[in-house]
Amino acid sequence: MKSVRLFMMIFSVVIASAAVGQKLEMGGKAPFTDVKMTDVSGKKLSVDDVAGENGVLVLFSSNTCPFVLKWEGRYNELKAFAGKHKVGLIVVNSNCQNRQGVDSLEEMKKHASEKGYEVPYVVDAGSKLANSYGGQTTPHAFLLDSQRRLVYKGAIDDNYDDASKVKHSYVKDAIAALSAGKAIAVTETKPVGCSIKRAPAN
Repeated sequence: MKSVRLFMMIFSVVIASAAVGQKLEMGGKAPFTDVKMTDVSGKKLSVDDVAGENGVLVLFSSNTCPFVLKWEGRYNELKAFAGKHKVGLIVVNSNCQNRQGVDSLEEMKKHASEKGYEVPYVVDAGSKLANSYGGQTTPHAFLLDSQRRLVYKGAIDDNYDDASKVKHSYVKDAIAALSAGKAIAVTETKPVGCSIKRAPAN
């Protein structure tokens, strides 16, 4: 029995380690979309809970990254745009290494309140979503269609410094094409931001 238990423990560690290294590829079906995460409102929300008829945008973010601070003023407008196209939006904090400090739930609540967030902002316990999606930075956008398959990943747009000078609104363009049933012209761009401080592998 001891040898069986030891084997199962080793097997579980191997599977967990493999999951950390996985990345969601274009066209791949996103995992863990039904996992409930704690929102700053106190509710438990999953990706599926906030999804619209045409899909959902998963946006990895944080409280203090300079790139987030420059981009996040567009989050509410992006949610409204997505909503008009029947696409949901959820903002995810996967910075588990900072969970006792600047990215604690209490700090997330304060940040969301100070910035006037009108978007769900949830805790990714154990960096489960970041690890399985291959989230790299804050921010990092992942657009899923109605079947939860990846159709776009990367930056929100091409100018984090000045919204008025954006030439390519990658996420908006992808959402518009998705909702119209058209091919998305640009399906992947390089994410720009701070590295995700994910939970250490077991």
